[in-house]
This record gives sequence, C-alpha cells and structure tokens, in this order.
Amino acid sequence: MSNRPAEASGSSGGLQSVDRALSVLELLARLGESGASELAGHLDVHKSTVFRLLGALESHGLVEQPEGRGKYRLGFGVVRLAGAVSTRMELTKLARPVTERLADEIGETVNIAVLREHFAVNVDQALGPASVAAQNWVGRMTPLHATSSGKVLLAHVDSGERQRLVEASGLSEFTPETITSAAALDVELSRVRERGYALSVGEYEEGLNAIAVPIRDAEGGVVAALSASGPSYRFAVERMEQLSVIVIAAGAEASRRLGHIGS
Repeated sequence: MSNRPAEASGSSGGLQSVDRALSVLELLARLGESGASELAGHLDVHKSTVFRLLGALESHGLVEQPEGRGKYRLGFGVVRLAGAVSTRMELTKLARPVTERLADEIGETVNIAVLREHFAVNVDQALGPASVAAQNWVGRMTPLHATSSGKVLLAHVDSGERQRLVEASGLSEFTPETITSAAALDVELSRVRERGYALSVGEYEEGLNAIAVPIRDAEGGVVAALSASGPSYRFAVERMEQLSVIVIAAGAEASRRLGHIGS
C-alpha cells in the first residue's frame, strides 16, 4: 500500500503551519501585543494550535512574552532577520553619492557588490562619462576568484569560510588570466589585505580591468566591495594603481556613512 497520501497530507499540513505562523507575526505587527485566545479568534483556529505556533516562534526569538502577562509581541529575532535586508538597502542608499562622485571623477563604471552564496552580487552601479555604453552589472552573480570585488570579499572572511567558498566556486577558468590555483589565490588575497585593494586584469572578461576596495560597517566588518572597472586600453594596471588612493578614499567614505570609525 502506498504512503504517498500521508506524505502529501504532511506536506500540506506543514505549509499550513508556516502560513499560520506568518499570520501570527503579521497580527502581532499590527496589534502590538496579543494573547493566544485573541490570536486564535483572528485565525479561526483552536487556542492549542496558536500555543504551538507561538512556542515555535518563541524558540527562535521571533516572539516573546513581556513580563509573563500571557501576552505576546514580536521578538528581537525579527529585527535580526530584517537587518539582513535593511543593511543592504541602507548600504546602497548611503553609498550612492560616493559611487556617483567616484564614477564622475574617474570616468568609469563604479559598482557595489556583496557576498551571496559563493558569488559576488552587484547591488548598485554608477556610470562615469566614459562608460555610456557599459553593460548593467546590477543583480549579476560574478565569480569571487576572478573579479576585484570578489577578491576583496574573499580576502576578508575567515580561513574556514574562505576555503568553503573557494571549494564551492570551483575556481573556474574564464580567461587565460584567471587564477585557477588555490595556492596562487591565497597569495593574491594576502596581497589584497596588505595593499588595501584588489585588481582584476582581464581575469573575468578579456579586455576588462577592475580595482576594488572594502566597505566596512560600524563594527569594522567588510560588508561589501566598491569597484571601478573599464576597458583595458583605457583602464590599464598603471592607471588603476595611480587611482588606488582615490578609490580607497571612496571606500573609506562609504564605510563612514555606514558608521565605521577608523582609518
């Protein structure tokens, strides 16, 4: 006899529980505080069902009982989850004047990228006067080991996380200049930390060069990378090195806008 109906029922019940749990959070967001009986009335379910949902949510810090009064409200776990989104939105909003000014000053494309899974994902872009025909990088997942932004992000995670990310990426070769050796990449990332910026010289796309620097949050952690990129005939290694002081200063300004106090 097949057990598929039971599995389907379990799956359906799980989705229903998730839906009800989300409804509880939405109700508490609207009501401020509420007891289990009131929540059960809004959801049209038995109070015992609400107690189970509240227990699960409370174990994750998403709801709490203030002063044991039998009332529930949203917990600080919600703030933690919201912070992942709000920080990214705040980053692009606060850094936008910096990226626009840098793009205008050096004439090239300026991007901000964050770490997602084992990729560098561009979340904002500003175009300089010389980059009118540049492609839109926003939303694109780019390899960590072959891009300047990716190198910055890789260079500033701990060694265990770095190894996990490198193994996940596979160090694919995109051009003859791509670093495909873990040992060579370690040397490159050490250089990134020492000099304060990363270069990508035709490593992701032939004829495309880029320089990137870290953006730090209030605690000093690297939360993003700011990069400037352009065609190799206009954005050669010598020019990127000359501009490194300007790009580093832009990264520091973006960091200050996020509350980072430091050199």
